Amino acid sequence: MKSASISESTLAGQIWNSAAQLDNIPVIGTQSLVPAGARAVVIAPHPGDEVVTCGGLLQLLSANGHPLQLISVTDGSASHPGSQQWSEKRLSVFRSQESVEALRRLGLPMHSLKWIRGGFTDNALAEHELELTQFIARYLRPGDVVFSTWGADGVSDHDAVGRASANAATLAGATFHEIPVWAWHWPARDYAAIPWHRARKIRLDSWTVARKSHATHAYASQLNGEPAIGIAPMLPRVLLERMRLPYEIVFV
Repeated sequence: MKSASISESTLAGQIWNSAAQLDNIPVIGTQSLVPAGARAVVIAPHPGDEVVTCGGLLQLLSANGHPLQLISVTDGSASHPGSQQWSEKRLSVFRSQESVEALRRLGLPMHSLKWIRGGFTDNALAEHELELTQFIARYLRPGDVVFSTWGADGVSDHDAVGRASANAATLAGATFHEIPVWAWHWPARDYAAIPWHRARKIRLDSWTVARKSHATHAYASQLNGEPAIGIAPMLPRVLLERMRLPYEIVFV
């Protein structure tokens, strides 16, 4: 995960908890998003993004018996530049271990889960978008339903993965849906930039939300920054609070 520029002092003025349009988003069921028997593919720019984007949806799809494939594009090792505690070498191993624990907390079937790790470099995905598109396309097949970050989410890696995933899905004959992450933390004045007509709400019960929150806290490396060297938490308090909402939103 990469931290956007979020000011805790503007919490009340962000789209996620102030936009009136949120109350009017149509509800969609998982059976409408992913047809019976279809495989769901979740493409995460960094380890942990699969939980932040759709940790609830993953639980619902797993409970309904859908085959799941995860693609982690990077290993997330560049999240703490200059840190001695969280060096790139340590994070290249630790972040994947955090993801294993997070997915276990979601209750996903680890024995049958297909999980691809791309090994691309953090903060440089926009420079390798064509290569990334070709990489993703190799793991998709006709009839898949693909979920990834919104191509206008406002974070370079998220945007690049969203665009590459959309192009790869087209090449493979798969269906593609986008999920915004950091866009919900834009100031309320930017609400018009959200494609509300494409938004659909997936309702989550309290247990699903609790498991998702518990899974997010498996990312110990991302919960605390290092103020001494100017590194903010990759999972700031406001993001953790938003993730306790009883729904997730996808753009269809």
